Amino acid sequence: MGSTLTIDRARGDLDVLSRAGLGLEEFVAEAVETVQRAVPWQGACVGTHDPVTMMLTSGRKFGDLADHDSLDGLFSIIEYGSDERSTFQALAASPHRAIGMQTSLPDYVDRSERFTRLVRPHFGYADEARLAFRDQLGMWGGMALFRAADDPWFDEDEIAFLASVSDAMARGVRAGMLTRLADPALPDAEASGPAVIIVDADDQVTHISVGAEERLAQLQAFAHSTDPLGTVFALVTAARRMRRSETDAAPRARLRTASGIWLVVHAAPLAMRDGMSGQVVVTIEQARPPEIIELVVAAFGLTVRERDVTRLVLQGVETKEIAMALHVSTYTVQDHLKAVFDKAGVRSRRELISRVYFDQYVPRLGRAVGPSGWFSG
Repeated sequence: MGSTLTIDRARGDLDVLSRAGLGLEEFVAEAVETVQRAVPWQGACVGTHDPVTMMLTSGRKFGDLADHDSLDGLFSIIEYGSDERSTFQALAASPHRAIGMQTSLPDYVDRSERFTRLVRPHFGYADEARLAFRDQLGMWGGMALFRAADDPWFDEDEIAFLASVSDAMARGVRAGMLTRLADPALPDAEASGPAVIIVDADDQVTHISVGAEERLAQLQAFAHSTDPLGTVFALVTAARRMRRSETDAAPRARLRTASGIWLVVHAAPLAMRDGMSGQVVVTIEQARPPEIIELVVAAFGLTVRERDVTRLVLQGVETKEIAMALHVSTYTVQDHLKAVFDKAGVRSRRELISRVYFDQYVPRLGRAVGPSGWFSG
C-alpha cells in the first residue's frame, strides 16, 4: 500500500473527481487510476448496477484484463446464479463496503465458484478485492481488483481505504449518469425492429434479432467496455432463479447507451406446454419516462423528503398542496425545492420537469427544450 500521504491524496482526489461533473467513462477511468496509486493492482473491472434491482448494467476492464471479454458471460452466470458469499449483491446487503478474498474470507476462497472456475484457472490471479459503490440511495456499481500469485494479498489497511471511498465512487457514478443528453444525430437513437435475444438451457444464444444486435453494439460503444452479453447473461441467470422460485422479482435493468439513450432490458423464462423449455427470452426496449424517473431522481442525490417533494412537483402539485400533503409549512417546502434545484442543476420547477422527463425524449421529436423548460421550436 502507498504511503499515508499518497493514500490521503488519493482519497481527496476521488472526492474531487466525484464532484467534478465528469461523464461516466471519464470518471471511471480517472478513479481507477487514482485507486491504483493507493492500492496497486494488475487487473481491474468496474461495473455499474441498477440501484433498485442491483442488476449489472455495464462493465469496464483495465490493466491485464483489458480486451479479455470472452468469459464475461460465465462471470455473470456465476455472479447471479451461484450461492457465492462474495457477490456484489451480497456485499451490498452486508455491513461491509469492501472485502479482500484472502484477508476477509480466507476459509472460503477455495470453495468460491468464481475463484475455482474463473479467476484462478483462466487469469491466474491469487487474490481479489471488491468494493461496492454504496450510499444511502443504494448500490450504483462495484470494482474488483486483482493481484497475481507473487503479489502480496490485499491487506486490512487497503481494504479499509477502499471502503472509505465507497460514497465518493457512488457519487461519481450517479453524477456521470446524468452528464449527457440524448443526441438524436447519433445512429443509436433508434434500432431496426424488435430487440429480442433467446438463450437456451446450455446458455447459448440461439436467436437474436437485428434490433438486438444493434442495441448490443450501442452498449459497447465506449472505451474499456466489457461484452454487453455479460449484462444479458446476468438477467438470464436471474430469470432462471425466479422460475425456480428462488427470487420473487422479474429481472430487469435500466441502462444508458453511449449517446445517452435510456434502455430497459427484461428477461423471462419460456415454457413449453409439457413443461419447462430451459429457454429465456431477453427483450431490449427504449425506456419510457415513468421507467427512468425513479432512477434519475435518485441520481440527483436527494434526501428522502426532497424526493417526496420532487415526486409531487412532477405531478404538478403546487407548493401549498405539497405542504399540506407532507404536513410541513410552505417555507419548508420552498427550502426543499431550493435544495432540489441546486442538486439537479436547474432554477425552476419547469426546468426540473424538463431535466427529469425530457433530456432524451424531446430532442428525438425534433424539438428543443427552451430556457423555461417547455417545448420550443
